[in-house]
Amino acid sequence: MADRIRLLPEVVANQIAAGEVVNRPASVVKEMMENAIDAGAGRVQVNFRDGGKDLIQIVDDGCGMSPIDARMAFDRHATSKISSVDDIYALTTFGFRGEALASIAAVAQVELLTRQEGDEVGTRTEINGGQFASQTPVMCPVGSQFFVRNLFFNVPARRRFLDKSTTSASQIRTEFQRVALCNPQVAFELYDNNAPVQMLPSSSLAGRIVDVVGRHIKQNLLEIEADTSIARVEGFIGRPAAAKKRNTEQYLFANGRFFKSSYLTSAIVKAYEKLIPENCTPSYFLYISTEPSRIDVNVHPQKTEVKFADEEAVWQIIHAAVRETLAKTGAVPPMDFDREGGVEIPVLERGAVYTEPRAMSDESYNPFNEEYIDPSAPDPNIDFTGFDVPFVDRSPAVSDTAAAGYGGAALGRPFRPDGFRDPGGGFSDGGFSLPAGGETFDEFVSDGVREAAADAGASELEFIPSAADAEQQRLEIDADPGFTDPLPLAGGYVAALRGGRLTVVDVRRARERILYEDYLRMLSNGSSVSQQLLFPERLELSGDEYALLEENAVDVAALGFDIDYAGDGVIEVKGAPADLPADAIDKMLYELLQAFSLPVSLGDVRREKIALALARGAARGPMRTLTREEAAALLERLAETDNQVYSPSGKAVFAEILPEEIRSKLG
Repeated sequence: MADRIRLLPEVVANQIAAGEVVNRPASVVKEMMENAIDAGAGRVQVNFRDGGKDLIQIVDDGCGMSPIDARMAFDRHATSKISSVDDIYALTTFGFRGEALASIAAVAQVELLTRQEGDEVGTRTEINGGQFASQTPVMCPVGSQFFVRNLFFNVPARRRFLDKSTTSASQIRTEFQRVALCNPQVAFELYDNNAPVQMLPSSSLAGRIVDVVGRHIKQNLLEIEADTSIARVEGFIGRPAAAKKRNTEQYLFANGRFFKSSYLTSAIVKAYEKLIPENCTPSYFLYISTEPSRIDVNVHPQKTEVKFADEEAVWQIIHAAVRETLAKTGAVPPMDFDREGGVEIPVLERGAVYTEPRAMSDESYNPFNEEYIDPSAPDPNIDFTGFDVPFVDRSPAVSDTAAAGYGGAALGRPFRPDGFRDPGGGFSDGGFSLPAGGETFDEFVSDGVREAAADAGASELEFIPSAADAEQQRLEIDADPGFTDPLPLAGGYVAALRGGRLTVVDVRRARERILYEDYLRMLSNGSSVSQQLLFPERLELSGDEYALLEENAVDVAALGFDIDYAGDGVIEVKGAPADLPADAIDKMLYELLQAFSLPVSLGDVRREKIALALARGAARGPMRTLTREEAAALLERLAETDNQVYSPSGKAVFAEILPEEIRSKLG
């Protein structure tokens, strides 16, 4: 039998591999602009026609290439950035694989004009569909000029499925802005068919953000900066008031490279929790700098995904930095007392030659404990300043009795320390005498107390001797008035009386509060109410999502989900929580996966996050006008919750309408 396995021709292999690196015209712009930055360019010009399908032109004033380099640059895995695998973990450049130019040349007609400083003439190199065409001397300025024509001309199936020209133009502009935002020291120019689209002079970081996004963002930017031994975070975030439902002003950069990370994005969004509406997202331009050895950019062919060696610590750094910046505006408390489950991150001390000890506190300290009382100190309750009273015993028993007794006597006759010595050996203030002998001081004070109490018979004060048993004081709080006389209103509201005041209740937020406490109770004791589905729902998850859901199978079952894990990312949902609509199961599982992915290890906090995600999902949906019976049942359940004033998201569940407001409306 003949052999069937053969080696693909290099041109075919390059065309197949090109689909991973170059999948649209915007990818070409990104790769070529990054090469220009690596070449030390101070100005980069980008021009395109027909959405980049007809022409993409990149001009830079970088170091240029020699004739040999210009020829080798189009060979696969030819690069000047690295020489060994260890160099991948010490990268300071954008490119390193040596695949971009080879992939572009494999699916387009490429012309390169380049000249190094000091050379009299430059070099023109032409590549046609991956095949070397020619190389000739040419007059050109220092730097490089790339002309990429007829993209995917030799792969008609790929060219047929390219986006429309307007969509491709928008994608090119997006990639152009991403590269420009992380290189504010470089001037960039973007042209569409030789017509200027965006001109960005070299500027500061804040100036570049304003130039790219627009002047409207200038007043909404808050500067952020945090420096630790693990990573440095700097940049700008938007004010909570400027959050949008559809926000494209969101950029994360790692060592000058744009990347996407839903995990680190959650650190930013969580910092804005309860400050912005749940359907809005904030603006942010965050630049993360870390040691090249602590980050892996060799994850995705397009380099839009990175892996951090200390990902959880970076999450905490970003979250804390955003919270600190928001605290300076007064939007959040400046101190966060919820430190459980946090990661200790050492602060970066540049040039420090010592280790600063951590602050310690004695949580058991109580200044009123007996061991902190000095027996030789005078009793603060009795002032015998200027008197010689040799018979007073300062033992604790006598001191306590004297203090209590003397305080009672003071009700009848106030004692003045300007008394005189009695001929009998005691002191007198003209009606109240201290004993000179015979009667003990304790007995004398007790007699004085009884005398004072008899004289103050009309007083309502009750004397309590020091020997009486201590009695716990009780604070009487009126019971919650509850809701009465419900009246359903259109738009998802219910009017009712609460303590005699007219109140309007938001039905969705009330349901969210009720469901939150129900789900929290289910997660705590495992008592769930599940409703079996008539037709099981089959869902396909990614490998990470499947593993995460299977890892938290106990919590998922406690909520009322009956799930079969079929393997290969496939699950079958046979039952769901009784309060959950059947058409919301997939969305609810997505909310659960988002809650499970948060770096919260503490049991109670984790349960609260899961319960909140479920309650939000179950409370969503179109609001219909309730009947009186449904409204009464809803308000009755709301009154039984631990917190009927606020929803779990921190929003008011109801609002009271005061008589003054009614009078102002009626005039």
